[in-house]
This record gives sequence, C-alpha cells and structure tokens, in this order.
Amino acid sequence: MSVRLTVAQALVRFLAAQYTERDGVRQRLITATWGIFGHGNVAGIGQALVEYPGLMPFHQGRNEQAMVHAAVGYARQSNRLRVHAVTTSIGPGATNLVTGAALATVNRLPVLLLPGDTFASRPADPVLQQLEVPYAGETSVNDCLRPVSRYFDRVTRPEALVPAALAAVRVLTDPADTGAVTLALPQDVQAEAYDWPEEFLAERTWTVRRPRPDTAELDAAVQAVGKARRPMIIAGGGVRYSAAQDALSTLARTAGLPVATTQAGKGVLPWDHPCDVGGIGHTGTATADALARGSDLVIGVGTRLTDFTTASGTLFRPDTRLVNLNITAFDAHKQAALPLVADARAGLEALTEALGGHPGDHRQDTAHWAASKREWQERTDAAYAAPDPHARPTQVQVLGVLDTLVDGSDILINAAGSLPGDLHRLWRARSDDQYHVEYGYSCMGYEIPAAIGVALAAPGRPVWALVGDGTYLMNPTEIVTAVQEGLPIKLVVLQNHGYASIGGLSEAVGAERFGTDYRHRDAFGGFTGPPLPVDLGANAASLGMRVLRPRTVRDLREALADARSATVPTCVYVETETPDTVSGPPPAQAWWDVPVAETSTRPSAVKAREEYDRHVTARRRHL
Repeated sequence: MSVRLTVAQALVRFLAAQYTERDGVRQRLITATWGIFGHGNVAGIGQALVEYPGLMPFHQGRNEQAMVHAAVGYARQSNRLRVHAVTTSIGPGATNLVTGAALATVNRLPVLLLPGDTFASRPADPVLQQLEVPYAGETSVNDCLRPVSRYFDRVTRPEALVPAALAAVRVLTDPADTGAVTLALPQDVQAEAYDWPEEFLAERTWTVRRPRPDTAELDAAVQAVGKARRPMIIAGGGVRYSAAQDALSTLARTAGLPVATTQAGKGVLPWDHPCDVGGIGHTGTATADALARGSDLVIGVGTRLTDFTTASGTLFRPDTRLVNLNITAFDAHKQAALPLVADARAGLEALTEALGGHPGDHRQDTAHWAASKREWQERTDAAYAAPDPHARPTQVQVLGVLDTLVDGSDILINAAGSLPGDLHRLWRARSDDQYHVEYGYSCMGYEIPAAIGVALAAPGRPVWALVGDGTYLMNPTEIVTAVQEGLPIKLVVLQNHGYASIGGLSEAVGAERFGTDYRHRDAFGGFTGPPLPVDLGANAASLGMRVLRPRTVRDLREALADARSATVPTCVYVETETPDTVSGPPPAQAWWDVPVAETSTRPSAVKAREEYDRHVTARRRHL
C-alpha cells in the first residue's frame, strides 16, 4: 500500500513517527520544528505543517542561528534522546544555520536542519538567492553546511527522501556519531507528489545503544589502575548524556578516586560529593589542578580532552598515563591513551566490576584533597562575599547572591566571556543538570535561545541565562520568542561596557586591550572615550521582557528572588562594580596557550612573550 503526499508532507509525517528507546524508556524523537519561512520552504515544509495540525508542534523563531541554539539547548537538556528540527529558506536563512550547526557538532549534540534549496529542475538559472559556481552547477550555499554536519544530503528526487531520512535519523540517534544533520530540500522537490510506502510512514523505534568495552581494552585499563599510585578521573559531558552519574559515583567511592570535571561534565557529581574536586584545567580549581599535576594516571570518561581541560598540554607530568573511556573511538585514542571504547555507564560499571576488591592503594590522598577542597570553598566564599550591601556588586558577587537563592531545580546557562571561568571555578552545582555551560564552541549569543530550548525540555523549572553585554548584543532577538511562548526564563545581563574577558586576555598577551571596550572614540581615533550610552535593559523591555534594575547588592538579592518566582520572562539588568571588572579572585590555576608576538617594540608585548616562553616549555605531546 502507498500514500500520495508531497515530499514535505511525507517528511513531516515520517519525523513525527520516529522514537528513541534506551533502558526501556521510549519517547518521541522529533518533538517540534522551529522555522522562519521564505520562498524556499513556505510552500513545502510550511504547507506540510499546516496540512497536519497537531502532528508536529511548531515554534516561530526570529533568527536562524538562534533557532539552532534553542534546539541544541533542548537536546542537551534531554540527554540527546529528544531533538528539534529547524527549517529555513534558501539564501541567508540557510547560511545563518552554519554557526549553530558547528556548535551542535562540536558539542556532539543532535539537531536536524531542513534548509530549503534552489530548484532541482532549474526552470530558471539563476533564481533568487542562488549562488552561481561556474565550475560546479549543483553547488548551493547549503554546501557551507557540509563540514559542520555529521550527515549531509541534498534530496533532488522524491524517492531519494527514503534513504536520506533514514540515514539522518540513524545519525541523530547514534551517541557515537551525532551532531548537526542536514537535509537540503530543493523548493520544487518539497512540493512534488509521490506515492510513499506506508512502511516509510509507520512508527519506528531506534534503540540508543550502550556498547560494552572490549575485553582486552578493559583488561589493560584495569591493569593500569591497579599499578597507579595517584590516579584520578576527569569526567566530561559523556557521563551526563549516558546517565552514568551513579556509576561514576560508585567507581569513585569504591576505588577512592578524586573526580575532576570539564565544563560539559560539571555537576555530574554534586559539589559536596566527597570525591568531587571541582573543575579542571585553565578554568579549574586549585584542588583539581594540583591533583592532576601529581597524578600518574588520568582516567578520562566522556571527555574530548580539550586545551582548556589539559591546560594546553601542560597539566600532566611527562610520565602520566591516560585511559580514555569514550563511546567515540576518535576521542578514546586521544593523547596516546589506553582506549576504552564504550558507553560511559556500561564502561564504568564494567571497570568497577573488574577492579573488584583490589582497586589499588589510593586512599592515602583522600584527606589531603578533602582539606584542599575545604580551602577552595573558603576562597569561593571570600570571592562571593559582598561586605557592603549598598555597593554595586562585582560579577562574582552576582554569582554569590544567586548561589544563596537557587536549589537543585534551577538551571544555569552560559557560553562565553569571563563567566565560564568564574562558573567553572566557583559554582556549586546542586544537581546533575543544573550547570549548562556551552564551552565546546563557546558561542556568544547562545544563552538566550538555549534557555528557551531548556525551558521547553524542563517545564516548570527556573532557567537562568547569564550573559555579558557583549553576548547580549550578539543575539537578543529570541526574547520575543520567549514572550510569545510564555516561557518565564530569567535573563541576567551584566553590563561591563565591552568584551571584558578578551580585554583581560588582550592585556595579558601584550595587545593592551585594543578594540575590546565599548567606548566613544578619543581625539586620536582610539576607543578610550566615555562608555557608550547604551541601555540594554531598555532594549530587553522593548522586546517584551519585564526588566528589574538593581543598583546595589541588597537590591540585587531582591531582584534575583523576584525573577526566580516570576511567571513571565524577566531580565535582571546589573551594572557591575567597575566598567572594566572581569571577575574577582581566585585567578586561573593553570595555563592556556594563546601565542604572543615573537618580536615587538612595545614593552607590554615583550614582557608577555617572556612569560609565554616560560610556560610553553612545560608542554608535552603524548605520543
């Protein structure tokens, strides 16, 4: 039997019938579609969504990149088991997807992109918004999405949708291969009718695998742990996506192992768990980084071991061995580690079982790291403290006030600026999904749309988007969507008049904060004049948000409490203590490689290069 539908109608019906199942829990995979319509998709996907009211929920976006960010926030909050689709027209709408697609793929988070495309039949050449490539007539702007997609296909004939759609869902549901998935849809093909087999449109369940480790790899890992004297664990986002928190806790307690966390992994153990030692690397805690420097074995679990995590290759000793437990073989083999290719939960359970009652003699360090952790919490308390309730708060004091108001139900979202460093070092995560910092791509403008996606995935929970003024100016448009959807997200805007984190980095590398402040030009053409008279709170209000304007620490406490209980989208607009404040103490505990000019006539650059040369000598490359 067959059903006659357009390509777009068939695609919508197919997507609505896809399900995931893991650990016996079955749920719909594509739960909604985001869209901005133009001539490249309005008569195809747009008409199909109208054709089947109620079959595919729809969210109206304002910016194509932001729609992808919202979908990514939703997928992350759903542990990659539920996904949103995003449809755009051909042209600038399609190319606006590229940044969001890169963010999704870098972070291994699934999102389905459905950009319109130019005519497959080429009735006129060129058509509106067509990119003409003299040596490749089939190329369109959508080809920009190829390198940032885990799967890409252009559906140039109706029957080609069947294998393309099945391949797309295979990648979306594969924990080892997921990311952005792109199906480019020529606008004439979208509207073309075809007789579709009913089997294609029937419900289909995709089992999300939990592969167990290879026996030989497991044996090698067990031997490495058994021989180690000072092993530790670095937990990444894979622990969260695998729902391996309990398995991680069991192994850490059984073997007496300290657990440090990456940005994506922070919160997989609560901050007060006896084995948790905080964030690691350039934005980590003194406790975690000191343990890493003294460790002879590092067990990575679900981490990509990025430069921030490894302090650009300077954090571990030359004789430190690594075991990488990762569902992706590409990541498991990094840093010449002993690979343990497996699902994080299955791998941790297998490792715990194999170690049995002989995990090695590691508990002699427990008292040491517990004392160090207590000292770090005291430093955090000192940074959070605001002695004068009538003074303007610093950025870290804003976090300190928020820390007193939240519980495990709150979710904090951030991606860029100096906030990721402050949060990774200082924030006390109360639940395994409270800490939502996108630091794989560190994309300015992610936070507000991501908060919408998270709020859709976790209705009823307080969702906070923490942004600086630079990030806010990049992408505030989805505030309108939050208002339209009635989502009571809480937006905290920290106004420090510029790219403050990059300003601090610029100063450290001898670039003297050039081009990083939001100021009027001076008499010499530089940017050292008075701060620009912008009012981002007024802007948020003009987009429909309720805006609170605390001026002091005491006002801030009242405003944040008000925002937390608000039932409408609410912005807390805070002028931090000084225009150039980046963050308070404590500073970075490990290095990060940002190359400095090798020759310069300016003293600041010469001094910065000397410091760079001192640090770079500690870098090692694992072979």
